[in-house]
Amino acid sequence: MELIQLTPHSEVDPSQPLRAPGDILLHAYLIPSALNPAQLARRTGIPSDQIKAFIAETHPITPKIAIRLALAFDTTAFYWLALQARYDLEGAKPVVRAYRPLVD
Repeated sequence: MELIQLTPHSEVDPSQPLRAPGDILLHAYLIPSALNPAQLARRTGIPSDQIKAFIAETHPITPKIAIRLALAFDTTAFYWLALQARYDLEGAKPVVRAYRPLVD
C-alpha cells in the first residue's frame, strides 16, 4: 500500500496555475462529461445549488462533498480537498505575510 508522504515542508507544484476547485470541477469534469449541475446533483446527492456555489466560488468543497465527487469522477477525496486547501492557502497568504515565523 502506497501512502502519500507529507512533511512539514510539503508543497504543491508552484508551476501549476492556481485554479478554484469549482473551476476545475466545471472545466475538467462537468463540461467534458456533458453534465450540468442538476445532473451531477442527481448522481451524487449533492444539492445542485451547492454545486453551483462551488462553481461560483462561494462555497468550499467539504470532506463529505469531496467523497461524493471522488466516487462520481473516479478520483480521490484527497484530490478535491487538496485543491480546496491550496486555493484557501493562497487566498490567505496576503493576510498573514506581516507575521514573523516562531522558529528562526
